[in-house]
Amino acid sequence: MPAALSTGGATIAQRVIDWQRSAGRHSLPWQQSRDPYRVWLSEIMLQQTQVATVLGYYERFLARFPDVRGLAAASLDEVLALWSGLGYYSRARNLHRCATVVVEVHGGEFPRHAAQLAELPGIGQSTAAAIAAFCFGEHVAILDGNVKRVLSRCLGFDGDLAQAAQQRVLWDAATRLLPPAGVYDNGAATGIAAYTQGLMDLGAGICSQRAPDCAACPLRADCVAAELGEPERFPLKTRRLKRSRRSSHWLSLVWRGRMWLVQRPPQGIWASLWSLSEFEDAAALDRVGAGWPGDSRALPPFKHVLTHLDWQLHPVQHLLPDALTEPELVRITGQLPDAARGRWFAHDEVASLGLPAALRKILPALQGQ
Repeated sequence: MPAALSTGGATIAQRVIDWQRSAGRHSLPWQQSRDPYRVWLSEIMLQQTQVATVLGYYERFLARFPDVRGLAAASLDEVLALWSGLGYYSRARNLHRCATVVVEVHGGEFPRHAAQLAELPGIGQSTAAAIAAFCFGEHVAILDGNVKRVLSRCLGFDGDLAQAAQQRVLWDAATRLLPPAGVYDNGAATGIAAYTQGLMDLGAGICSQRAPDCAACPLRADCVAAELGEPERFPLKTRRLKRSRRSSHWLSLVWRGRMWLVQRPPQGIWASLWSLSEFEDAAALDRVGAGWPGDSRALPPFKHVLTHLDWQLHPVQHLLPDALTEPELVRITGQLPDAARGRWFAHDEVASLGLPAALRKILPALQGQ
């Protein structure tokens, strides 16, 4: 058993709580509410995304969807449009599904316990625990990426977190370290809320992945990794994501100030977002576009980096003549491999759609701005 566990949960919990109340984050907008809708929204947005990026999206979402019923009543296209650029779009699809379930199954009220919250779409065990702790004071442990790092280092936990069994061991340890109910409570800033936020704050700032500031950490005296002088050795995770590469040609078809966009399939990369017609290479694009009237121009190719993929994109724009008749237009778009999922949009409509960040990046050039 790691040495830090023998110090007892109360000591570590109290240090985290005291530190959070004096040095942690207190001004984030979702911290000013115990509304589970707002806390849930922030927790989903913060998954694999930094706070600075989330702030603007969070405010825009609340302005458009102030409560869970408003979000459930929206179309998925509306949700994806507001999410556009935030990445990891499965979060947005699950957000919409979850809101629908909360309204249709739970009468618009979020369940009050982590075990029930974890059954909702897109809410895993750690996110469910965070909502239950912050909003309802339930004494349950969180274990997101930042907290895994903090606790693995503090406890000297060297189990391989790529293995589900070792993850369960760390969950059990995290649960034993929880502050006793009622002991550190202090009005609205309950002990479990301050403790949960404190672990998050430590992981986001002090206990960073590289070059952690051990001297400023309230757990320095109990931290096995700091004592060993090897904090970056923890946590251990042997399975690494394999990166791949892809190269594609994008076709931006324009006619009378309108742009042809294709809604991607409901599964896979950029699922359900509106994008450009995609081709394996220049030859495939040339075969389809051979004999089309109008003018083509190539935009500079660029690399778009996804979690698991380096994607080299080669945008090509083809301007069809304004004089082209509707039957000719239907014949041309019918030759595209994804014609059934495509439609024309006016330029001023495009920016309000759910678009991949890669397309939004080159949109001004495609629209002549």
